[in-house]
Amino acid sequence: MTAVEQRFREFKMPDVGEGLTEAEILKWFVAPGDTVTDGQVVCEVETAKAAVELPIPFDGVVHELRFDEGTTVDVGTPIISVDTDPGAGEAAPQAAPAAGKPAETPAAEAEPAEKEGRQANLVGYGAAPASTKRRPRKPLQGLQRAAPAPSAGAPAPQEPAPARPEAAPAPAPELNGSGRTARPLAKPPVRKLAKDLGIDLETVTPSGADGIITREDVHAAAEAVQAARETPVAAPSAPVTAVGGRERRVPVKGVRKATAQAMVHSAFTAPHVTEFVTVDVTRTMKLVADLKQDPELSGLRVNPLLLVAKALLVAIRRNPDINATWDEDNQEIVYKDYVNLGIAAATPRGLIVPNIKDADAKTLPELASALGELVATAREGKTTPAAMSGGTVTITNVGVFGIDAGTPILNPGESAILAFGAVKLQPWVHKGEVKPRQVTTLALSFDHRLVDGELGSKVLADVAAVLERPKRLITWA
Repeated sequence: MTAVEQRFREFKMPDVGEGLTEAEILKWFVAPGDTVTDGQVVCEVETAKAAVELPIPFDGVVHELRFDEGTTVDVGTPIISVDTDPGAGEAAPQAAPAAGKPAETPAAEAEPAEKEGRQANLVGYGAAPASTKRRPRKPLQGLQRAAPAPSAGAPAPQEPAPARPEAAPAPAPELNGSGRTARPLAKPPVRKLAKDLGIDLETVTPSGADGIITREDVHAAAEAVQAARETPVAAPSAPVTAVGGRERRVPVKGVRKATAQAMVHSAFTAPHVTEFVTVDVTRTMKLVADLKQDPELSGLRVNPLLLVAKALLVAIRRNPDINATWDEDNQEIVYKDYVNLGIAAATPRGLIVPNIKDADAKTLPELASALGELVATAREGKTTPAAMSGGTVTITNVGVFGIDAGTPILNPGESAILAFGAVKLQPWVHKGEVKPRQVTTLALSFDHRLVDGELGSKVLADVAAVLERPKRLITWA
């Protein structure tokens, strides 16, 4: 490793999940010129599973952000360059070109660079197309005098764009008073705005300090070509393209893309069977009210879902073969002696299914605490990929939306999922008389490759029995 390579270190997009191949940069927390320290969070990315904050593993000064916010980057690709010895005063290394695209150096700039004994491929020439913010640069003093006249067969230089010296040699980015690069200077939000409005930054006249293109410049350019349109720059998700004012097109990526792929894979590989049962849960609802007054559960999340989860865990204990997965590669059924209970959660980024590890080994207060933490973390968008990996059985609470029942699709790799419907006051035959009772519908979907109808029916019947008479939590546990 050369001295320059040791000084300018690159932080690559890590695999923050299990085998993830890409992630989208949601937000940068640093800019070129900022000082960073080991462990400092520099950006937030969204994988196919969750939003994750990335800490940088070394100290230094940010030299370059390689990608704009909103860009999807492959795992292992450098996303930020850091000068670990900013006082050395040496030139920066060349930025890596995008895959499949060789670095290019304009002929008018390469010739004087060679004559002066410098490398033409500096940062800003041959950089990845998605490279973004660079430290603002002031023009070199006497820059025009350093440029030799073009030779007799060389093409005549083009009319220079504003703030761009004509036929200037490629400046070293870290030289004191270095000149601007050929790429227009603009901050990531401004680049995203230009992209959304269909504006080429090369055609925009900058008005900001040191030739930086501002949001106002982009809007002015859009109005000039009569292409103004609504821009979703304030939204953290993918850009929305308006079509005729009556449709919206949103790129499929992140959590939504992963969910779609998982559901298609599950639906067309695991033969689903769904069974239903309607049950009187009046006693369970009364127990929920009593538990809310219990000092041992004070401050914990106590609701009907908690007891449904406990009932399912009891049913799994009585019928352990439901807790398994199908290994297609080895043609084996893998039975699991632990239960990682998944809870489907709707979030602003889409549906996710974090799970409570070893839920079967937890007491009711411990389960309530874990359930409350899981829901709160999901709502904040801070669920980690690890929290969504390794689930064995899932519950989806469609009742919170007022839905009576549904036919849920299995979470990939799991053999069963229980849908909990809305609890409603309905006429019910109780002790020989029709009375108003609290009633709900449960639906259990299971993988018929490894779960027969008998086993699935026993599990669903046990869950219903516990919810009808919650005292069975004691006698069956």
